[in-house]
Amino acid sequence: MSVPVQPMPEYVVVQPEAAQTKTASGLYLPTSAAEKPKIAKVVAVGAAVGDVKVGDRVLYKNDYEATTVKVDKEEYVVVFHRNVVAVIK
Repeated sequence: MSVPVQPMPEYVVVQPEAAQTKTASGLYLPTSAAEKPKIAKVVAVGAAVGDVKVGDRVLYKNDYEATTVKVDKEEYVVVFHRNVVAVIK
């Protein structure tokens, strides 16, 4: 898959998972109440990033330091590699 966003050496490009629209008990959430997901799939990595690879599912932090960009109706988030706190298996 070719990604139209190529990160700088210390950054990772991810695609966030869809926000939950239903609670565990089955109640539907309005879109204004849904939290932005912090779990995403890695779609591109910079040359200096060695901890994660394309295809990993990761947990990231510091939403105010992440940059969201829409390209061709797809949403990508560019995150500094140190803000990726875990790989989800």
